[in-house]
Amino acid sequence: MENLAYYAACIVAVIIGIYLFKRFVGCLVRSVITIIFIAILVYIYVYYLS
Repeated sequence: MENLAYYAACIVAVIIGIYLFKRFVGCLVRSVITIIFIAILVYIYVYYLS
């Protein structure tokens, strides 16, 4: 019966880890897209408008 509790705890830990990983990756992707967009705007400003 102790093994069952151990496996259940491991499964819960894996599920929580996957959830947090998805959240972090989603936030990271949004941050990277925002940085790329800002870099493009700076490039346009420096080379075409100045």
